[in-house]
Amino acid sequence: MGLIDTIKFSFTALERYRMRTSLMLLAMAIGVASVVVLTSLGEGARRYVTGQFSSLGSNLLIVLPGRSETTGGSPNMLVGETPRDLTIDDAQALLRSSSIRRIAPINVGSAPVSWKGRERDVSIIGSTSDLLDIRHWEMGQGKFLPRIDPDQSSPVSVIGANIRRELFGPNPALGQWIRIGEHRFRVIGVMASEGRSIGIDVEDLVIIPVASAQSLFNSFSLFRILIEATSRDSIPAARKFILNTVTERHQGEKDITVVTQDAVLQTFDKIFDALTYAVGGIAAISLSVGGILIMNVMLITVSQRTAEIGLLKALGATRNHITLIFIAEAILLSLLGAILGIIIGEIGSWFIGISYPQLPVGAPWWAVTAALAVALFTGLLFGTLPARQAARLDPVRALQRR
Repeated sequence: MGLIDTIKFSFTALERYRMRTSLMLLAMAIGVASVVVLTSLGEGARRYVTGQFSSLGSNLLIVLPGRSETTGGSPNMLVGETPRDLTIDDAQALLRSSSIRRIAPINVGSAPVSWKGRERDVSIIGSTSDLLDIRHWEMGQGKFLPRIDPDQSSPVSVIGANIRRELFGPNPALGQWIRIGEHRFRVIGVMASEGRSIGIDVEDLVIIPVASAQSLFNSFSLFRILIEATSRDSIPAARKFILNTVTERHQGEKDITVVTQDAVLQTFDKIFDALTYAVGGIAAISLSVGGILIMNVMLITVSQRTAEIGLLKALGATRNHITLIFIAEAILLSLLGAILGIIIGEIGSWFIGISYPQLPVGAPWWAVTAALAVALFTGLLFGTLPARQAARLDPVRALQRR
């Protein structure tokens, strides 16, 4: 009996017992589909977070007041000390490096914004004209903040699309004067709807010059400084220059934290890779359950097919032939179940993607390959015992169904 004959014989045997075959296929398919769906979710979460941080800008460094150690907190906080404030002058000093292309000092707060009796509380960002290019945002109407000295106040503002809609309705917003707290600002631009990232939605923002924000909030300290390096290769040099410059300006105190975009992305990559492997491993346990089901059912099958095994041996089939037949059946069950599970898993991932379009789900190739390989290995492993039991049957006693 050749390999082709063995495969045909196995297909015939599986087709003869359709209900039993269907149950075993379903068990294996559920295991493989679980691996595909769960790894799709893990990979989708990783892609989502990576995309969100990538939207912060390219070659980005973020300067934060206070020094974070490996414990994740500032030692100054433990002893009740306040880190030295970051100032506009600190930000301006960073432009002296050839590895830094542009900077955007940031001041953040909230205040009521009103126009002709309509009012709502809004998040306010104070910054400079370079913020638009650093964050890769787009303008919907008008223009962004003017290119003026960061220390200079100016009564101009750029509003988000939701703010424009809620305050002005069908009326034009450009050129209108709005009141932010106790100050009046003229609207010179409206942000485009695209421009969302972690923690910020430009549709619900009002952006004003950083000096105006300091006056509005009566605070001269910066929330952070966004810095764009000239290239990815220049990020280490830029980081070193930032630390040295600010330390020198702060009388030798290393009281800032410089976070690079690459470091954040690498950290999240590691976290979500571990998560994906973990959920994939948990789902793979169901594959072993499917394999055990195949073994148990095939052990029962051996007792039901003793006459058939006896006839095969009487016709000259050796122990190896019988073993190969039952192992081939187990492998075929695993292979067909795995293919069915991959199809079900991809359909499930597609439905998740439709339900949550912001989550770019999709099973990584290694997960699909691993699920298929584990399914085949499981079929081979758990099909060996029934195959050996069938091969040991005595042909005469088997023909007598003993």
